[in-house]
Amino acid sequence: MGCTVVLEIKLKSDMIDVGKQTFKAILPDTRAYDGCAGVDVIENQDEAGNLVLVESWESRAKYEKYLGWRAETGALEKLGALCEGAPSIRFFDSVDA
Repeated sequence: MGCTVVLEIKLKSDMIDVGKQTFKAILPDTRAYDGCAGVDVIENQDEAGNLVLVESWESRAKYEKYLGWRAETGALEKLGALCEGAPSIRFFDSVDA
């Protein structure tokens, strides 16, 4: 069963353009990573810099492996410096409804 990951961040007001360009640069590697089925980035219409990444993964374990790789490369630290506060990461399963 797949896993949907919802990552929400708030970019610092003076880092919004840099943050968006950073995601544009690194997300091709994310989309190509083993287990990633897709990533969409959306922005809150009422709050510039409030970004939500909706990610589809084969499993939570594959996402966690990916996240570990991103930490090793230093990308998480660089992204963290662009953000206000800590990100919110939530994991969801599809519901047959």
